[in-house]
Amino acid sequence: MIVTEYRRRFDDITDALIIDIRGIDANENNNLRVDLFGKDIHITVLKNSLAKTAFKGTNLEVLTTTLTGPTALVFGGDSVVDVARNLVEWAKKVKKLDLKAAILDGELFEGADGVKRLSDFPTKEEAQGTVVQLVLSPAGNLVKAATSPGSNLLGIIKEIRTRLEEGNTIEKIA
Repeated sequence: MIVTEYRRRFDDITDALIIDIRGIDANENNNLRVDLFGKDIHITVLKNSLAKTAFKGTNLEVLTTTLTGPTALVFGGDSVVDVARNLVEWAKKVKKLDLKAAILDGELFEGADGVKRLSDFPTKEEAQGTVVQLVLSPAGNLVKAATSPGSNLLGIIKEIRTRLEEGNTIEKIA
């Protein structure tokens, strides 16, 4: 029954983190869960042997090698990068929070160093913004280059007009 429940609950999850929250006092655990839940990030404590069975043939199967000792699956939020960023910040405050692993697009990030490396990745929105900026940058430069000489030419024409209207002569510059 639990394997079936795990499969149902985690069926659509492709990216997640594995943590160990053992030893965290009740207040810190509650604060962590409430903060993350407010960001639509969920923590589910797992029974390892049942989770290994439930994860077979799914996107989370890569995580089965990290299911040792007390574990919890963390998922949700806008992206797994956001989840990793939040957990890295919490790990600074709560020393007993153990970051075990993460998965992003089938790639396993092992240990606290792996999770920290993942937290440095851009989120989907940040990556899209960078791509848009890169695409628009050459067009912006082209517009500046095309209008800049024109604006200089316009300034020269205005100066000539002003001098002629004032009755001044315009001398040829050698």
